[in-house]
Amino acid sequence: DDFVPPEPQPLTLTESSDLGDVLKSTAAFATRLGTGAFVLGWQIDDYFAPEEEGRYALELGPVRVRGDSSSVLENAPRPNKPLILYEYDASPFCKRVRETMNLLDLTVEYRPCPGARSGFSDELFERTGRRTVPYLVDPNTGEELFESGDQIEYLLNTYGPPPDTFDRKALWPITSEGFATSTAVAVAMMRSMPGSRRQLNARPDNEKMKPLELWGYECSPFVRPVREKLGSLCLPHVMVSCARGSVNRDRLVKKTGRKFQVPFLVDPNTGIEMFEGGEIVKYLEKVYTV
Repeated sequence: DDFVPPEPQPLTLTESSDLGDVLKSTAAFATRLGTGAFVLGWQIDDYFAPEEEGRYALELGPVRVRGDSSSVLENAPRPNKPLILYEYDASPFCKRVRETMNLLDLTVEYRPCPGARSGFSDELFERTGRRTVPYLVDPNTGEELFESGDQIEYLLNTYGPPPDTFDRKALWPITSEGFATSTAVAVAMMRSMPGSRRQLNARPDNEKMKPLELWGYECSPFVRPVREKLGSLCLPHVMVSCARGSVNRDRLVKKTGRKFQVPFLVDPNTGIEMFEGGEIVKYLEKVYTV
C-alpha cells in the first residue's frame, strides 16, 4: 500500500540496475543480430524531427530521429484480441515465435510454462493433451498451432503484409532454423536458462492473477530481466510490442505523458504503473513471492 513507483530515467543505469545483467543482455542482443529491435519495414523518416506532443522521436544530442510506423505494416491485418502463446523464455523455438510477433508489431498474452513442466503447462495439457511449447492460440480466428515453424508462417500469412511489399530475406535470422536455434540456445546459456524452472518461492496463485501488461520488446536489454522474472514467477502478461517503428511507441507516450521509455508495467492486480526495469523486478519479487 505504501509503494511509490520510481521516477523514470530513460537510458540510464540506475542503482537498481545490475550492470553485469545489462551487459549479458546486450551480448544476447548482438548474438541474435538485434532481431526484433525493429518492426518489419521500418525506416528513418526524419533526422531532425520537431518536438510534437504525444509523438516519439529518438534524441541523440541535436538530432531527433523519427522513423515511420512502417509503411509495410500500415495496411496489414491487425487482430482485435491479443494472441495467446504458451511458452518459456529459454526455449529457442519459443524465441523465434516471440521475435516474429515483435517484427509484426503484435500484442500477445504470454502464459509461462517453465521448462514445459510447470506454470501454465498443466492448463496446456488439459487443453491439448501435450505440454509442448510454443503453442499458439488465436482467439480471432479460432486457430491453434504447435510447431514454431508453422506458427511463424501462420503469423506472416495472417497478420503480415502482402509478400510482394517486403524482402523475405529480412526474416532470415528467424526463418533460418539452424541459425535461429543455435544462437537462441547461446543466448539462453548466457542468461543462465531463464524461465526454465518455476521460482521456488513464487506465490501458488500467480497463474490465477489478471494478466499484467508489459510495454517493451523482445531484445531490449532493459526489458529482458522483467520478462524473465514474469516467466519464472509464472505470471500471465500481455506484451505490448514497442520495437522501433511500432505505432505503440506513440501510444505509450500519450498514455504516460512522458518521453518514450521501456519497460513500462501496468499491474491490474494492484493498480501500480511503473517504469525502470530493475525496480520492476524488485516490485514483482516483493508482491508475487511468499
